Amino acid sequence: MTDNYAVIGHPVAHSKSPQIHTHFAAQTGEDLCYTAILAPLDGFAATVRDFSASGGCGLNVTVPFKEEAFRLATRLSPRAQAAGAVNTLRFSGNEIFGDNTDGAGLVCDIEKNLDRALAGRRILLLGAGGAARGVILPLLLGNPARLVIANRTTQKAILLAAEFSRLPGRALALRPEGCGFADLSVESNVFDIIINATSAGLQGISLDIPDGLYAAGALAYEMVYGRETSFMTQARRAGMQVADGLGMLVEQAAEAFLLWRGVRPETAPILQELRGA
Repeated sequence: MTDNYAVIGHPVAHSKSPQIHTHFAAQTGEDLCYTAILAPLDGFAATVRDFSASGGCGLNVTVPFKEEAFRLATRLSPRAQAAGAVNTLRFSGNEIFGDNTDGAGLVCDIEKNLDRALAGRRILLLGAGGAARGVILPLLLGNPARLVIANRTTQKAILLAAEFSRLPGRALALRPEGCGFADLSVESNVFDIIINATSAGLQGISLDIPDGLYAAGALAYEMVYGRETSFMTQARRAGMQVADGLGMLVEQAAEAFLLWRGVRPETAPILQELRGA
């Protein structure tokens, strides 16, 4: 029988996940059907349970349900526990396994597609919300020389950095630092990779960060995709390499596909297809 998977969100019609996973299935020869489910804002858990009861095998979870999916899961991966959010669910009997593949997708895009090793690099992560939280542990596991979390609200960044400095059961070689945007003086801060995990790109807002933060040949990575944000424009003017989050989207989908099917698809063909479109 064909196995059923879907992406669930509100809204969800814009999602590229059905196209991506349908491509993965054809490429790997996996017999599955992947659709999109619009869940009521007050009916996420019921929609998930109905999907599972009808034979559904797994779900990708998008906004605004990632934290609710975290609470619904009966078992969590370590990276989901660290993120406090779930973007991938797998059903097996009465178990709802929750994972977070966002950070793995980001790291894979940077290291594989953009050919930038994280090890020994100085990394600045802009933002201290859910998008930032989901990628901190995978970034730390890449063994950078430094990871600074900067946010408009200083205290939120400091608290988030402190939380990831004391993760239970993990001996991390590096402790992240937290600060406000106003603390990013160019005299003491130069970075090889700057990642924008704020919602500024979606809202058309400029980030108040100095140009001098970029080391020579640095990478500016915008998690938003499909538009030129002010963060990207600023980085281009500074002569930096610029990337958007489309590669992260595809790579996190491949990580979910691996969790569900036990096989990792090649991502280059669908990424090229999406870029062309």
